[in-house]
Amino acid sequence: MEEIHLIFARNLKAIREKEKLSLEKVSQLCGVSKTMIGQIERGESSPTLTTIWKIANGLKVSFTSLIHQPQTDTEVIYKKDIQVLSEDNGKYRVYPNFPFQEDGRFEIYTIEIDKEGKLSAEAHKEGTEEFITVFEGELMIRVNDNEYKLKNGDSIRFKADRPHFYSNTCNTLTKLAMTIYYPNEK
Repeated sequence: MEEIHLIFARNLKAIREKEKLSLEKVSQLCGVSKTMIGQIERGESSPTLTTIWKIANGLKVSFTSLIHQPQTDTEVIYKKDIQVLSEDNGKYRVYPNFPFQEDGRFEIYTIEIDKEGKLSAEAHKEGTEEFITVFEGELMIRVNDNEYKLKNGDSIRFKADRPHFYSNTCNTLTKLAMTIYYPNEK
């Protein structure tokens, strides 16, 4: 399996060229330095999860459109084959199960959060929604100034076009499924 940072590099460059954007313009849109964008495109740098989200949001594309190769009509995803992305010193792990496809407008992840693990997420593009179901442990989600505590079997849908925060609030591993829905371009 090809390394995820090389797939990301190729996809970022393809999107930038398709949209006829310079490195400088991508930097302005995403809040990531021009130097870093160039290093990423050349495969010289492995971006963090936060940087990938900044670039996706700045370019107004889905997260998985940057990190996945095009998929076949039928595909079985084995966890052992998914290249995990992590934040918070490895306490927050994202498994991209199904990438974004233009005709579907969504992407699906499995997420594992260790005890005291957390992630602060920037706002996604306008109209984006997240759908989450907790399968193990407890999850606290903060959207705007509202906090929601979910336990095993609980689900939530919220507008993700504003900053939001995830945190494991129990003493064991928290596992959840997340679907991100992107609105049609206007």
